[in-house]
Amino acid sequence: MNRQQAYLCDMNSGAGEYDLKTGEGLLGCPRCDALHVEEELDIGETARCIRCGSVLGKPRSGAFVQIIALSFTSVVLLVGAIFFPFLEISRMGFGNATSLFGVALAFAEGALLPLVLAVLALVVGLPILRSMLLLYTLVPLAQGRPPHRHAADAFRISEELRPWSMAEIFVIGTAVALVKVAGLATVHLGPAFWAFCALILVNLASRGFMCQTTIWDAIEDAGLHTDGREQVPGE
Repeated sequence: MNRQQAYLCDMNSGAGEYDLKTGEGLLGCPRCDALHVEEELDIGETARCIRCGSVLGKPRSGAFVQIIALSFTSVVLLVGAIFFPFLEISRMGFGNATSLFGVALAFAEGALLPLVLAVLALVVGLPILRSMLLLYTLVPLAQGRPPHRHAADAFRISEELRPWSMAEIFVIGTAVALVKVAGLATVHLGPAFWAFCALILVNLASRGFMCQTTIWDAIEDAGLHTDGREQVPGE
């Protein structure tokens, strides 16, 4: 096989050792559920599903350090996005600038409070939590130390939270709303808006560097127990 072909064999090939009762030595495709006998990958190799061709593993050199750096960047951008001005609206010499924190304070009372809390949780809270979980999991591994006791649970939760991170949807919704508001007043985008735009690029880069299989292998090689839910459903 060359470096671009699948490096996981099907179960009928006889390669590798596996246990059907415990699932040890097996890897399931998150898209089509095809089972493969797991094999160790070298840096630069790519493992693809023999049925649907989905990428199952693609380890990169220095990926842990890059993901850690991007996670720190995400936290910094999100903290700035909360307190820096998000936009300024002006008309006929009168203007007003506000931040997400200011909006939350403005609607801290009344029927809109649950909605404001839900928006802040999905747009800001979950991305920060996910970044902290990734740091908790990857920092010891990048330093060559044993992972923390709950690293497996932390990484699993971070992957389960990924579809609920709504920063990208928030930026798109805001852009659509501003198109309508622009005809009524002058709108100036603040640094918080651009912080959210930068966050989208950071998240895309983080997903490009991340290889779930490599992280799970590193956790298992360190002796931590996993319960077979290493893969979450593919997007």
